Parts: sequence; C-alpha cells; structure tokens
Amino acid sequence: MELRYELMEGRAELPRVGAVFPARGVHPPYVVVNAYDDEVEPVTAYLRDLALNDCSDLTVRSYGYGLLRWFRLLWLLGVSWEKATEAEVAVLAGWLRTSANPQRRRSVLGGGAPGAVNLRTGKQSLRAGYAPRTINHALSVVSGFYEFHAHQGAGPVVNPVPMSPQRRRALAHRSPLEPYPVVGRARLRQKVADRPPRSVPDRLWDDLFEQMGCERDRALLEFYVSSGARAVELLGVGVDDVDWAGQRIYVISKGTREREAVPASPQAFVRLARYLDEIGTPPRGEPLWRTRRGASRPLSYWAMRRVMQRANEVLGTNWTLHDLRHTAASRMANGGTLTPVEVQAIMRHANIQTTSRYLTARVEEIFDKLTEHYAAPRPQTTYPTGYAAEDIKAVFGG
Repeated sequence: MELRYELMEGRAELPRVGAVFPARGVHPPYVVVNAYDDEVEPVTAYLRDLALNDCSDLTVRSYGYGLLRWFRLLWLLGVSWEKATEAEVAVLAGWLRTSANPQRRRSVLGGGAPGAVNLRTGKQSLRAGYAPRTINHALSVVSGFYEFHAHQGAGPVVNPVPMSPQRRRALAHRSPLEPYPVVGRARLRQKVADRPPRSVPDRLWDDLFEQMGCERDRALLEFYVSSGARAVELLGVGVDDVDWAGQRIYVISKGTREREAVPASPQAFVRLARYLDEIGTPPRGEPLWRTRRGASRPLSYWAMRRVMQRANEVLGTNWTLHDLRHTAASRMANGGTLTPVEVQAIMRHANIQTTSRYLTARVEEIFDKLTEHYAAPRPQTTYPTGYAAEDIKAVFGG
C-alpha cells in the first residue's frame, strides 16, 4: 500500500522497462516488448485488432505507448493484467495527475513557467505534468484493451476502468447535428476545459512573419494561414502536388488519408515561386520543402517546429504550428465572404459544429473595442429648453 500511495502522490517513478518497436509485419505495425525484449502477446493481439480496423499507424503507436505505461505499472505492483481492478486504474490516474511529463523537458530554457499565461498571446504554456486530455486518453486506451479481451473471452468480464452508463446511453444514438448532451463524467475521468481556438491576431501576425529568415519559411507561413492545412499535411506536399493554374495544392488528409485538393492564396504561390527560384525545383516525386543546410533532404515537422520556436524566443510569444491552422479558420469564418459550409469544406472538418467554434469574436478584438469604449468621452446629460436651472436642480439634484 505504501508503494501505491507514493505513486499516486508522484513521489515514485514507473520503471522505464520495455519499449515500443516497429513490427516486422503490417498487422500490427508496432509491438510492445517487456524488459527481456519479449513481445507482450495480449497487447500485440489488441494492436493487431486496431490495425485491422483501419486505424492509422500513428494511432497504433500511440496506443502501444499507452499500454506500455499500463504494463509498467502492473509489473511494478506485481499484478497480472487479468487480475487488475479499479484500484490499479486509480493508481495510474493519480500518478498521471502528479508526475512530471518527460515530454516537457524539450521546452526552451528561459521560457515562461509551466502553466503560466503568455502576456503577448494570451495563451497558457503547457503545464509540467500530464494534461487532463492525456489522462483521459490513457484511461480510454486501457478501457479499450480490456473491452477487446472481454469480447474475445480472454480477459476479465468486468472492465477495470470505470464507465458512465448515462454517458453511453446519451451518446448511443446522437446525431452529429444535435447539441452535445451534458452528462456526468465517469469516475477517474478528468475535467477538460472547452477553450475556444486561439488564432494569431493581425497585429502579431506581421511580427511573426518578419521573423521568418528565408523565402521557404515565408512561403510555408503563407500556405499555412491561407490553406488551413495541418502542419504535417503541408510538409508532405510533393513537387507533383502543386497545381499552379488552379492555385491549389494536394495534401494527404489526416482524417481520410486520401489525397485532397486544398486552395491557397495567390500570395502563397508567389512566395513559393521565389523559394523555388532560390533552390531550384526538386525532382519529380520528391517532397517540395527541403532543408537549407547540409545535404538536401525533406524538411521534417521537428525542423519547422524549431523555426517557430526561434521566432517565439525573439518575440516573447508561444505560438505553435497548429495555431496557424486556427488562424486560417478564424479568418475564413469571420471574413464575411465564405459561408460556414464552405469553410467546413476548405478546412475538411467532419462536423459543422467544429467549424462553428470559429464563429466567435476573438478575445483580442474584444479588448480593442473595450479600449475604444473606455476612451470615449462620458456622455453629457442635457435637458429640454424652457426649464429653470433652479427647478432642474431641485428635481434631479445638483
């Protein structure tokens, strides 16, 4: 019991044993191994089922890491996976709530404190621990693992992860066009704040654009903010995916994994032409965006992420690549030219309610209007002519 309490309070660490490795086959694309490099067969069976159900490789990899964390906890507590109960799930939830997230160690030194609000952007920095959405995702991974084995008759009948029957009944036959019902959370599930999307205001966008040190980065920013493409989608565009005459590019969509056309602004194609004039057009079939130093190779997401970090260090901001997609959606939705359905088609949102989240006044615009309101002169009280000043003073005071 002492070890369980120490884990829940964040004063003990999970042993970093086992790993997630690429598999030799396709189903599954990743496997989880223990400290002796032996496959964890129950996990392999579940990941294989995910792959056969057309989940992406990245989803299978994410679930693999979630189950590796769960099995590390069970190995430390000496509990076999078939005998795990809600008590072990509670230890996992408590450890995630109190432990430091190792992914936060990549943050740039000298930045804001974890969880602090950046005064220029109004965005909150990532906190040191695991986010509520991450904790809920970890619980969903474990729940799906036991639900699969219960269906196969190979695991416990009772799922150790608490569920909310009310939520399941409410969401069973809900139409995507209906409002999301308000239901109680299941035990151990964390409260997630529904914050509006954050976009880069125009006055800060110019500063960010000026920090781009080459035509490649300026072209990328123009495409991000005019097409609304996701960061990885745009970086995966090849030479053959650019339709100069139609002013559009083709990206592999995250949702459908199909190649889809995405329009972009004429200015983005002008910047792209300048970039290609500098480096020359890559061979057919090669990625469009290339590194600038060393041997020519495709520009990775982490390299472009570092470009944004360097700009943030100079400006004192904390923008991310995904904020550029939010900026594009906000500009389209509030520009007065496109309808919500057209914005949904361009942004490739599966649900119109996702698009409607951008149909709100931005906080920065509210502040500007409030400044005008406070600066306006105080209205003067006037009275109709013909009344004596003494009578007005006696009735209304002076």
